[in-house]
Amino acid sequence: MFILKRQDVEISSVQHPKREQQIPVLKYQDQTFRLISVFDVNQAEEAKNFWKDLTDNQGKFCVLLQEDHRHSVWGRFRLEQLGDGGDEASPVAFVQACLLILQAVYFDVEELLGGRQAKLFQQEITAALQTRQIPEMSSPKAMEQMLKVDPLGKFKAPSWAEQHLIAILQEVYRIGKEFFGNANFAEELSDILLDMPDTDRQVFLAWLKQSTLGKQWS
Repeated sequence: MFILKRQDVEISSVQHPKREQQIPVLKYQDQTFRLISVFDVNQAEEAKNFWKDLTDNQGKFCVLLQEDHRHSVWGRFRLEQLGDGGDEASPVAFVQACLLILQAVYFDVEELLGGRQAKLFQQEITAALQTRQIPEMSSPKAMEQMLKVDPLGKFKAPSWAEQHLIAILQEVYRIGKEFFGNANFAEELSDILLDMPDTDRQVFLAWLKQSTLGKQWS
């Protein structure tokens, strides 16, 4: 909706009422916006394309903040939404990336450790995500469907908020590390996401880098 400069806005942070997490908040003309994604300074075009996709194609009310050292996209929200479960759904590309990562780790377990271990992995990840209350991932049947679906094909992406994506990637990392005995699989992220459109991949990796998962997945 708007392209803004740093002097146009006020940026602060608020404590999330349900998680130990500070939420960056941008204020502009009596409206509040929540950080969606961050881009390096040389990714101006990618940031603008991502912002335009959210506003023009997905109907989101967003601002693009252009600073000397970075570009960032923020989505409008109300502060009370943090406490009532009203977090907005993540971009479809983020959901696709999470599914690609989940599937890649699962197939690596199957290929390197065998079918029995792959079945155990599937059971453990299902139980973990059931505990974390991830929509559309809370049953063995739902998990089986997610492991078979083509994330980049024609399918209805689950409406996962940011905390759902983080929970999924945390559990995939934790359980994958238990099965392999190391976290080398997390270093193959660029290869796992190779089939994604360049802009989608870069935007997701930028979000991942600035999230709490940045030190795990690299």
